Amino acid sequence: MRALVFSLAMGAVCLPGWAADAINTAAPSVNPDEIIQKFAAKEAEFRDARNNYTYRQSVKLEELDPGGNPTGGKWELVEDIIFSPEGKRMEKVVYAPVQTLRNIILTPQDEQDLRDVQPFVLTTSEIPEYDIHYLGREKVDEIGTYVFSVKPKKLMPNKRYFEGQIWVDDRDLQIVKTYGKGVGVRKGDDAYPRFETYREQIDGKYWFPTYTHADDTLHFKSGENPRIRMVVKYQDYKRYEGKSTIKYGDVVDDKTAPAQAPPAAPKK
Repeated sequence: MRALVFSLAMGAVCLPGWAADAINTAAPSVNPDEIIQKFAAKEAEFRDARNNYTYRQSVKLEELDPGGNPTGGKWELVEDIIFSPEGKRMEKVVYAPVQTLRNIILTPQDEQDLRDVQPFVLTTSEIPEYDIHYLGREKVDEIGTYVFSVKPKKLMPNKRYFEGQIWVDDRDLQIVKTYGKGVGVRKGDDAYPRFETYREQIDGKYWFPTYTHADDTLHFKSGENPRIRMVVKYQDYKRYEGKSTIKYGDVVDDKTAPAQAPPAAPKK
């Protein structure tokens, strides 16, 4: 298994960031456009593969004071992404205590970011929606990567996008890290945190998201600037084979499919 150092500490508190060399901005030996086309094709394959896995997704969002100390405002959610006996993908809530958030309100856009933007996937069909620029090469935890900036060309109503940087494994040509934020057509007084998402190689083939971390101050038009910390974990990936044709990884049958869950997002 190829893994980053951060993945070894998943059971404890994981600090964001890798041990990384400075970005080498020299031109790559391969045309950047060719790299983009190849990793985007892999991302499409990755997205289809992940849809055939069960896993647990847990989210913890805390409100902090300016010094970074919890103030008591909190929201937590643990869900299992599983399959029904009929093979239908579904979410099962495992843990959802009453939220105590005081300074922010979670919105549908936050939830959309949690599910679609923070575990960001950039496929071939989505490339035309983004401006993608090669920044250079960077070695992170002994893994060579190509670094790209990503920004949506145009914001369409009712759609969320990723804006930031992505790190692409130079051997597997898959995204292994993202850093940025969710963006979209602004509605009212909203704000969204910057986050880092890390991936880990599952079943020796695909880099699936396993950890997202955000610690950011949100700036609202009202002048309020609450600080939040959010941690999302994606754990216990198991391949489901009921009505699936995927042929890699450990098989999970209908009766023993693990209870595992997806995250929900914070909103300001």
